[in-house]
Amino acid sequence: MSLTKEQQQKLEKSGYRFVGEHGHAAAKICHWTRQSILDRGVCYKEKFYGIESHRCLQMSPSVSSCQQECVFCWRDLSYTETDWIGEYDDPKTIIDGAIKAQNNLLCGFGGNDKANKEKLLESKTPTNAAISLAGEPMMYPEIDELLAEFNRRNFTTFVVSNGQCVDKLKNLEEDPYQLYLSLDAPTKKLYNQVCNPKINNGWENLNESLETLSSFNSRTCIRTTVVKGRNMESPEEYAELIKKADPDFVEIKAYMCVGSSRERLTLDNMPTFDEVARFAEEIGKYCDKKIVNDSEVSRVVLLQ
Repeated sequence: MSLTKEQQQKLEKSGYRFVGEHGHAAAKICHWTRQSILDRGVCYKEKFYGIESHRCLQMSPSVSSCQQECVFCWRDLSYTETDWIGEYDDPKTIIDGAIKAQNNLLCGFGGNDKANKEKLLESKTPTNAAISLAGEPMMYPEIDELLAEFNRRNFTTFVVSNGQCVDKLKNLEEDPYQLYLSLDAPTKKLYNQVCNPKINNGWENLNESLETLSSFNSRTCIRTTVVKGRNMESPEEYAELIKKADPDFVEIKAYMCVGSSRERLTLDNMPTFDEVARFAEEIGKYCDKKIVNDSEVSRVVLLQ
C-alpha cells in the first residue's frame, strides 16, 4: 500500500510528512494554521464551527487510497490505489507520528517575532483532527479505532468521505465529531465526468451513503466543491440529494486551482465568491436552507 520513495519525496517537497513504517499516513501544516499563529486570519472552520485553526492537525491515514480521481483534486492522481493491499500502521503510531511531525514543521515559528507565542505554545497540543488531507479515510482498515483513539485524546474530528465505503460508514461504531460527505455532482452523468470513479456503482454507492447520513449521532455536513464550467448546474437536483441526506450543514465551496489539479483545470474554473454564493442560494431555495455564514477569502458559504 505504501508509496515509492520517489512519490513520497515529491509529496514531502510540497509539505507532507509521512509517519509510521508503511508509507500510507501523513500530516501537513494547513495554510490557516500558519496564518492563525501569525494572527493573519483563521480557517473558515473556526468561523463556522469554533475550531481553533492553530490547534488543528491536518492529516490522512490513507494518502494514496481513493476510489475516485476527481478532476478538481489537488493530489497527484498517478498513484491512486482503489484497494487496500498490504500492511498498515496502528492508530496510536499514526497519531503520535502526525503530532510530532506537525510540531517539527512548526518549530521555525519559535524564531519568528511576528508569531503569537501563546498560540504557538498551544499548537504543540492540537485539539482537532482534520482527517481530509488526501485520499479516502474510510479505506484505512482501522478507521474506527483511529477515531476512538482521537476521541480518547479529547480531539474533535472532522472526517471527509467520498461515500464509496458504504458498509464501513454503516457499521462505523465511533462517531466523528463532524462527518462530511462529498457531493460534487447533481446527476450520474456529471458525477462520472467530474469524479471519475474507478470502481463500479460509484453513483449508487454515493446515494446509499447519502441515505445513511441521517442515522449518525454526530454532526453531519454535505460538502460540494463547485467547479466553473463543470458542475455548477441543476441546483434543484443538488437540493433533492441534500434533502435525502438531511445533513446539519451544507458547505458550498469553490474549487481552488492548487496542486496537481492545475494539470487538469485552470484559473477560469475557479468561481468567484459571488458566483458561489449565488449558486448556493439557488440550491438553498430548493431544499429550504439559507446562507448562515460565509468566508469570502476561502470562497465558501454555509447553508443551514
